[in-house]
Amino acid sequence: MATRKKPVAPVDAAFAPVVKAFAKDGQVGLGSMFSSHAVLNVNGKVFAMLVRGRLVVKLPKARVDALVATAAAERFDPGHGRIMKEWAGFPAEAQPEWIGWAKEAYAYVAVAAGAGRVAKPRNRPRPRPAR
Repeated sequence: MATRKKPVAPVDAAFAPVVKAFAKDGQVGLGSMFSSHAVLNVNGKVFAMLVRGRLVVKLPKARVDALVATAAAERFDPGHGRIMKEWAGFPAEAQPEWIGWAKEAYAYVAVAAGAGRVAKPRNRPRPRPAR
């Protein structure tokens, strides 16, 4: 029996320019997380997503603190009441700046995700000891 794939939801028009900005980067993937089907990741690590009409990006805590202090962004709450310290949300009104925020997030997360390095395979078969 053939397995069925979930249909891919179309990318929201507001987020499409952000997705397009990373389209040629082979290390960037598009997936889903929380209630969003528009999630960008680098080597499996999420760096930007569209949640409830806002761009949400992962940045260093100090950078998020500074953006919140200037009212440029809000801290991200995925909906369960726990504020995520390294995630900032930008309103739709700031959409012209979204690509810049996403690129900053990509640079931050790519270092942690080891972009540019070949990932070690997980669950490698281990040789059995001789009996």
